[in-house]
Amino acid sequence: MKCHVYKGSRKPDTYVFLRNRDDVSRLPAEIIAAMGTLTHVMELDLAVRQHLARVDVETLKSAIVERGFYLQLPPPLSLA
Repeated sequence: MKCHVYKGSRKPDTYVFLRNRDDVSRLPAEIIAAMGTLTHVMELDLAVRQHLARVDVETLKSAIVERGFYLQLPPPLSLA
């Protein structure tokens, strides 16, 4: 399974993963509005990936199949 990663112009360190390039048809309007202009960052082949930095590959695959997208938010700030 391949997916396409996009960053938005308004939300730093926030990414949207889509199954098909430039197909935002299943992305809620609220997310599109909050993210701003989406810019394609990369294509990932999830069939050959076992690990990603911030999300479990199986969780990502499930979200893309079930919802058509996965929204990756930035990690919480550490106040320590």
